[in-house]
Amino acid sequence: MSYQSVDKLQKLLADKVFKHTKDPKKAAGRALGTLVEIITYYLLKTWGLNNQISIERGLEEYGNPDITHNVEYSLHPIIWQSVIKIDSSKSLTANVILKALEKEGIDLSKFERKTNNLLKDGILRNSCTIAISETSFLLCSIKTIANDFLELYVFEQYKKPYTMFECKRVGVEEGMTKGPQTIEKAKQGAYVAKTASSLQKIRTETGELHGIIYKSDGSYLIKPFTTLMEEIIGSDDKELLRKFMLTVGIVSNHGNWFTAENHNKELKVLAQSYDWLLFLTDKGLSEFIENLLFKPKKEHKLIQSTFLSSYAEGKKKNQFTKVQMNLEADSILMKYFEDNLPNIESWFNIISPNGKTLDTLKSELSELKNKNWKNILQ
Repeated sequence: MSYQSVDKLQKLLADKVFKHTKDPKKAAGRALGTLVEIITYYLLKTWGLNNQISIERGLEEYGNPDITHNVEYSLHPIIWQSVIKIDSSKSLTANVILKALEKEGIDLSKFERKTNNLLKDGILRNSCTIAISETSFLLCSIKTIANDFLELYVFEQYKKPYTMFECKRVGVEEGMTKGPQTIEKAKQGAYVAKTASSLQKIRTETGELHGIIYKSDGSYLIKPFTTLMEEIIGSDDKELLRKFMLTVGIVSNHGNWFTAENHNKELKVLAQSYDWLLFLTDKGLSEFIENLLFKPKKEHKLIQSTFLSSYAEGKKKNQFTKVQMNLEADSILMKYFEDNLPNIESWFNIISPNGKTLDTLKSELSELKNKNWKNILQ
């Protein structure tokens, strides 16, 4: 089965897993979209970005904060972070975790408390928000599990992110070469990518892509786009960084986006809109499905059973999504990604910027992560 087209994978999922649904092909397509999101999430975690990740945040448009857009993942600067221990016999509700923080002497008076559960009935809530303030989010995740206690990461993120990630996938109707909704969904993604950051894209008459970024005094810089983006990421200038956001799109091939070498209209729209556009290949997605869902090794069997139970007829709760994940499956997935990282990274082709590599993106994310954001955003 390995490396066949994603369209065939979708048909296989429709026949094997979603036969009981009203529209098996559509259900299988949604599941494939979820898998792309999960691959992206665990890749980011394996890159050491666990404490920077927020899921499905509403991001304000640059210069137009009345309009917000939810994105799959955003990466945020850290204000402070800590590790706390909690008795393993206690439930991991937001209230329990907040009380433990207060015992550590942490002032929580500025926060509005949330009612999320980090862990309930063996299901983990990824990037779990336990409180929010006007300028920040307070989140937690599990670091280690021992017999008598759990170690938790607790971290406060600035609301203003420095990077956003979106995953794009659209199905094809039977008997059609492309779905009528594909260009509209591409345009939706392009709109968000173009309005999220202070670094904006403009075209010259000859079609060259330039960037423009405004400073607080109304002055601005205009340069070739990639040059200006690199300059901003490498800078410590508050004026360049305070409202800058790197935009990253992940697309997968399923009959509409064609290939990384053969771009159709939809892919061209996204490639010129996101700062980075990554292409998750058929090889990558099919390898993930074959190794973990269809023909897993003994140590990966739990991932298969978690996936199948989440989509079974009469299921009670989905526990295989970017937000909710079976606790044991989460641990196995992390080990799989850590053990196979070079191969997993090979699943992605870079569509834009031209001539860049995944190592360059990782380097830029690291540089943004480690900036003195407290000084930049004050």
